[in-house]
Amino acid sequence: MTPHEKADPMSDRDAAHDPTPGSDPASLQAAPDGPSDVSAFANRLRKNLAHWRKWARRRGITCFRIYGRDVPQFPFAIDWFETASPRAEIHLHVQEIDTGWRRSDADYTAWLVAVCDAICEVCGVRAEQLHLKRRERQRGTSQYEKLDGEEAEVFVVEEAGLRFEVNFDAYLDTGLFLDHRPMRAMVAETLAARAKQGAGTRFLNLFAYTGSFTVHAARAGSEGSTTVDLSNTYQAWTARNLALNGIDSGRHLLVAADALAWLESAVAARERFDVIVLDPPSFSNSKKMQGVLDVQRDHVRMVGQCHSLLADGGELFFSTNLRSFRIDAPLVDECSLREITHQSVPEDFRRPSGAGPHRAWKALRRG
Repeated sequence: MTPHEKADPMSDRDAAHDPTPGSDPASLQAAPDGPSDVSAFANRLRKNLAHWRKWARRRGITCFRIYGRDVPQFPFAIDWFETASPRAEIHLHVQEIDTGWRRSDADYTAWLVAVCDAICEVCGVRAEQLHLKRRERQRGTSQYEKLDGEEAEVFVVEEAGLRFEVNFDAYLDTGLFLDHRPMRAMVAETLAARAKQGAGTRFLNLFAYTGSFTVHAARAGSEGSTTVDLSNTYQAWTARNLALNGIDSGRHLLVAADALAWLESAVAARERFDVIVLDPPSFSNSKKMQGVLDVQRDHVRMVGQCHSLLADGGELFFSTNLRSFRIDAPLVDECSLREITHQSVPEDFRRPSGAGPHRAWKALRRG
């Protein structure tokens, strides 16, 4: 998997933030609060937790966001995971968003300890069930490199009756992007409807990460799929996710390849798919790739190629995490693109500012 640059600092894959404290003194600001006064944060987290747990229970959702920098002085994104195995328990994935605020080492340590203690107390978890990460500006391939916890324990969580492997400590991200929960449901509903109607259900998943879209597609009735991602590690993860759900991997091809190069070959070979998911990183310069991917510059080519791979009546789902992204106007008409961001961003990721973790479009190829 190549790095995703998440535009919204409250999202799972955020990679564009202010400088690391101490890296550029001219740009730093003094922290707004004292080192250990976390009462405002704890009060907001308590209210959020009560609301989002009730909201999730009504919908049968077990993994969701409970806090997203609601109090600006506490720049954290906190996700709640109810694991199904090897133990049924709660785990919190806590990401500190780098703001560039200046603190002494002692004040920062005291503040962070107080924040983590407050999270554990409010959420009723032990310290080992809190997994703290720090989101700093990502460059190159650093976002998806392994962290110190390479041998971290693997857990299984459930979504819409499906099972997915997550790892809270080995990587910056867990293996399941929660902000794409509604889009996974939309893709599954689309394929299920097509299967019921006797229409084609060939599925293509590009920049697939750990293959969660593929698992949803397979369970929804896809007659076969192709899953493309550059990383052998994530393709192996996809294979385990398929196996977790008892899905016959014989009909689901996993391709470890540069998606840009693969697209060129697929278009030349005139391959056809009925449903395509295109979720490219904002930027990637992986050594395994030929050239550099820039979603703003390259989206016209990628979306156009995917549209040409659609069979008549086929549907394309395209999403990007880049906050500054601007869709190409001629492309909207050429590919019949319709923005579906209001449907694809889940309630637990929406913020009063209107900024979301991603934007999304849907295209239909008319026969």
